[in-house]
Amino acid sequence: MADSIQEAILRVRGLTYRYPGSLGPVLRGLDFEIREGEIFGFLGPNGSGKSTTQKLLTRILPGYQGEVEVFGRDLHSLGGDFYNRIGVCFEFPNLYEKLTAEENLEFYGGFFDVPTEKPSELLERLDLPLGDRRSVAQYSKGMKMRLVVARSLMNRPRFWFLDEPTAGQDPEHAVRVRELIREKAASGTTVFLTTHNMAVADELCDRVAFLVAGEISTLDTPRQLKLRHSRKIARVEVANGMGVEIRDFPIQDEFGKRDLIEWIRDRDVQTIHTLEPSLEDVFLKMTGRGLFG
Repeated sequence: MADSIQEAILRVRGLTYRYPGSLGPVLRGLDFEIREGEIFGFLGPNGSGKSTTQKLLTRILPGYQGEVEVFGRDLHSLGGDFYNRIGVCFEFPNLYEKLTAEENLEFYGGFFDVPTEKPSELLERLDLPLGDRRSVAQYSKGMKMRLVVARSLMNRPRFWFLDEPTAGQDPEHAVRVRELIREKAASGTTVFLTTHNMAVADELCDRVAFLVAGEISTLDTPRQLKLRHSRKIARVEVANGMGVEIRDFPIQDEFGKRDLIEWIRDRDVQTIHTLEPSLEDVFLKMTGRGLFG
């Protein structure tokens, strides 16, 4: 992933967008790049402009201001071949519900002018039943979402847009989807991931951008964001005759580390860990807003 990233697949400069009739812009001068093979997280609360950005980058919405370059060319100049090279997975399943899963994939595959995946292989990869004659209308929400993920891979995209790809999944299938995302990125596919699930973003993303009120407030790796806001405190739990004793030790200097080592030397240590913030903690601290606010 990050170690093999080279050229920029996407360059965005001054991206601004205003919906017709609105009082102000929903996006305000976004600047960022996404490089080949990168999993890029685009995170923010409801109404921050995440979906609008994705729709602009996939040419669903026209009329933006600023510069967008994809695959080394201006987005406006790209023809129909653009859709042969991208995959888009929407948060809400938009499937042909009277068709079977395999029929959905076969029908969608017919839109492309490039070699496509075998529907049976994608269904198997995402744990969807093969040879199932049920219509998609009879599928659970989680099954429908995995079918949308499968459909977005039919054309073997070089640039993969994912909106809440683990929504509605049980733990086993959420793991399967995350593994697939990592696998595609390792093979060179660039991933643009929008999600409210900070744990998923933390696990998968090489870099994340926090979008608040149409502006990018920060952009960095999850690790650097967490380290930057870490309290550098070690919490230790030791067993004693009364149960469990808990103490916190500052470890930003040699004195704190020495005190920690001395205290645990002759004690029955149960757990020891640093009080590192989660990515969601960092987001709340930096923006003062919740993910669903």
